[in-house]
Amino acid sequence: MNTDIFSQVNWLAVLVAAIAIFILGALWYSKVLFANKWIKSHGINVTDPNMRQGLAQMMLVSFILMVITTTGLALLVVRLDLRETMSGVKIGLATGVCFAFTSVSIAYLYQKKPFAAHIIDGGYHIVGYILAAIILCMWR
Repeated sequence: MNTDIFSQVNWLAVLVAAIAIFILGALWYSKVLFANKWIKSHGINVTDPNMRQGLAQMMLVSFILMVITTTGLALLVVRLDLRETMSGVKIGLATGVCFAFTSVSIAYLYQKKPFAAHIIDGGYHIVGYILAAIILCMWR
């Protein structure tokens, strides 16, 4: 396998795109946007004292996974030689819908999650992929 493509990736842009997705998540799942509906759709008991256990570790692992996601997007951006905002919107929308949203929804179908959970969580990934892809396309 030829690994030259990795040398063409802007690793700072990958990190910034991951941070952007992380910040989007903080906003998306806050009371400003979808926290209450998300909590209800997942049946979360916010008064459970165990809810906060391991939160820092979950956030760290989530961020690492976001870096992996933005690395994959960066590889697509480089391979397709995308350099414009609209290209970022298109590749972010395509990957967000075709990979992230469908993966979340397949899992939620078997978990019998309400449709609202599919929309909230899948929508977050779609918007996050678009945001990250725009950053990656514009910062080449």
